[in-house]
Order: sequence, then structure tokens, then C-alpha cells
Amino acid sequence: MKKLIFCLTAMLLVMACSVKTKSPEMGMMPKHENEPGDSTRYGLACDGTSDSLLILLPIEGGDPDTFYIIRASHEHQIFGRPHIGDELAVILNPDDTTEARKVINIERLKGDWRYQVTPTFRRLDSLPEKIRNIRMAQIPDSVKSRLLVPKEYGISLKRGHLAQTIGSKRNRNTNEMSPVEYPKVRHYAYWKLFNGKLILETDTTRLSEQAEKKTLNHDTVEIVLLRRDSLVLRFKDHEQAFYRKKKDSIK
Repeated sequence: MKKLIFCLTAMLLVMACSVKTKSPEMGMMPKHENEPGDSTRYGLACDGTSDSLLILLPIEGGDPDTFYIIRASHEHQIFGRPHIGDELAVILNPDDTTEARKVINIERLKGDWRYQVTPTFRRLDSLPEKIRNIRMAQIPDSVKSRLLVPKEYGISLKRGHLAQTIGSKRNRNTNEMSPVEYPKVRHYAYWKLFNGKLILETDTTRLSEQAEKKTLNHDTVEIVLLRRDSLVLRFKDHEQAFYRKKKDSIK
């Protein structure tokens, strides 16, 4: 039912784009206000959008705006090719507000993004190095191949700016006797765009002596590549490539 309502709403917005005039349906658009400091323009791609022009219906309502995107395209700053009805985030040239310097297809960004991780043998620091090496050498290659089993990790960017880490469960009981361990990851709960960057927030609840106190930690991430089934994000200390499974692909 929610999906049907969303599709009907999108159809009304696309119709509003095509006539390029204000209409009664504009009052049905959700109210939107940027966070303080966020200069991004948010809206829907309209009929007339091409490789050189972007026709954007502002999310807050009003007439569609036209932006040049030739330079952004040449500089590989179009992340997810816009299609009619797609929700977009647009960063304008501060010296020429008719030019978009970066375009992010929010509709393409949403969904489940995955990557594979391989475990490493757990370091038994309580043992002397010589004994540790002997024990590792005693493990047959066939056993090592069974232990070093890749797993899928990733992140799900959901509607309503909710996020969820894929593959690594929080507070699970880890077998301390296992000779291998998988990388630790941050558990994200929310996501948003801010001035063209992806903000991934972790929801960490800590109890103080007086009352429950909620603190939010976040990672500011640069989008390097966004295609239908490929995503590359640049974190503070590394780049991570993701893929989208066929069953998760956007049609």
C-alpha cells in the first residue's frame, strides 16, 4: 500500500513537471526545509532533462528550474543518471546559479549495497610467538580454506533516511576459541545528504547517572561513483566499492 501511494504521488509530481506551471496537486507535495548550512537543491527530474540540461521540480514546490550540467558531466559529477520522476540532490555553482556542479540521484542511492570480506586468523597474543607460529603451521591448507570463508557485508540505505548495516550483527556472541575473526564495522542507523556528501550516522545510546543520554556519531563520506549496480564511497581512511545484487537492483 505504501509503495502504491508513493507511485501515485510521483505520477502527480511528474505531471506537474510536464505542464511547468503551478497546479492544485502542488499542495500535496511534502513540506521540506534544508538543514542549516545545507545549500543543496532537492527536487524531481522533469521531462526535458537531457545530457546537457536538468529540469528540476523543487521539492518545496513552485515552478521547475533549469540548470546546465555539461561541465558536471565532463567532470564526472553526475552520480546516477537522472530519469523523469527521480529524486535528485543538486549542488549549484555559487558563481552561476544556472549551472549545477554536482547531481546525485537519490533514488539510485537508496537500496542494499554489499561487498565481500575475508576473515583473518585470530592472533593469540597470550601465547609466545614461536608457539603461535607452530600452531598456525599445523593447520592443514584444506582446513584454512574452510575457515577463511568470505562473507557479505554492506549497508542498506532505506526510505525515511533509515540505514542498516548488512552482515554484521550487533552484540552477537563471538566464539573466542575460533581461530578466525571478521573485520569490525560501524553500525549505521541513519543517513542523509549534506552539501553533496553522504552522512552516515550511528545511533549509540549511553546511560548516564541522571538519565538516558543519546549521542550520535557520524561518518562524512564522499560519493566517488554511483551507477545502477555499482557504488564507491570514500571514507576518511579508505575507499570501499559496493555492488548491488540482481534481486536488489533498481529496475
